[in-house]
Amino acid sequence: MVTEIDVVVVGGGAMGSAAAWNVARRGQSVVLLERFEAGHHMGASHGATRNFNTAYHQAEYLDLVTEARTLWDELAAETGTQLLDLVGLINHGHLEPLRHVRDVHAARGINSSFLSPAEAAERWAGMRFRGEVLYVPEAGRVRAADALAALRASAEAHGARFHYSTPVREITVLGEDAVAVVTDAEEYRARRVIVTAGAWSRKLLDGLVRLPRLVVTQEQPAHFRPLDPSHEWPSFNHFPDPGAAADSYFYSPVYGMLTPGEGVKAGWHGVGPVVDPDARDFTPEPVQLEALRRYVREWLPGVDADACEPISCTYTSTESEDFVLDRVGPVVVGAGFSGHGFKFTPAIGRVLADLADGTPAPALFSATR
Repeated sequence: MVTEIDVVVVGGGAMGSAAAWNVARRGQSVVLLERFEAGHHMGASHGATRNFNTAYHQAEYLDLVTEARTLWDELAAETGTQLLDLVGLINHGHLEPLRHVRDVHAARGINSSFLSPAEAAERWAGMRFRGEVLYVPEAGRVRAADALAALRASAEAHGARFHYSTPVREITVLGEDAVAVVTDAEEYRARRVIVTAGAWSRKLLDGLVRLPRLVVTQEQPAHFRPLDPSHEWPSFNHFPDPGAAADSYFYSPVYGMLTPGEGVKAGWHGVGPVVDPDARDFTPEPVQLEALRRYVREWLPGVDADACEPISCTYTSTESEDFVLDRVGPVVVGAGFSGHGFKFTPAIGRVLADLADGTPAPALFSATR
């Protein structure tokens, strides 16, 4: 059976759902195909919370996150769902880049300020600080699972069709404005295909699009039990100086936030083992988990470092950690979100819909950069 449609989206995580939402809102016909069931834990979009962080200095990312804030609010209003908890976000550790971020914020009128370690510790008693803290009050966390449900609900209300447990077996370019997408039960003929397949991007696009190097890792954050329920918890990013790191093996950034009902989430950024997404064991790597516990004992005294629930997810990262947003013929690609993409989700969906319509993305995100 062959079905004619304007756009096919392959991959039903956050970015694919946002792409389908944006395409459908433009009045175009769109079908989303996801190989796993709805709400699966195989990729990078599951879980209840993500950081909503505006502490960037590059214009491209600040433009995207500013747009994303507006679109999150639009989606929340349309679906009657709270999607952002603006509990504030703090960044601490290596100060030089944070001072640059603050300068850029000041130039753009973004509200942020530095707090002394004593001021920060008084406000957030469950955390420890050794230097100034960049505080961004209009930031916090995204309710990730609720966001996925809201994107789907709104997209379907605008005519999109979401098909789960529907693996794509083949993508064939038929011309500059024609592509065939084949599943076990159906063939779709479309003007564009938008591929947002996360860790499976290279497998699906091999021979169709020349991608930059994408590394898939299994990341292993954990939720830790708070010791005092009266403590306030901002979302946070910590950039340890090597001399101040809790563990000599890890100098990578640490991120985290309170996930209501689950605990304080903390994890190393991008240090997990390289994996094949079809051959993961989901088992925490013991050396890394113990290092994370040591970090938590030193820097997060408001939680029980021994009472934790490990989490397993994937990063698909470029060497620069910049995203890949581009089009080659009828194939639009969204990939390489490198563990910091979720906050931008609705704006990235807009960029992908624009690419399908012929509007290029910023050069920073080119697949051939």
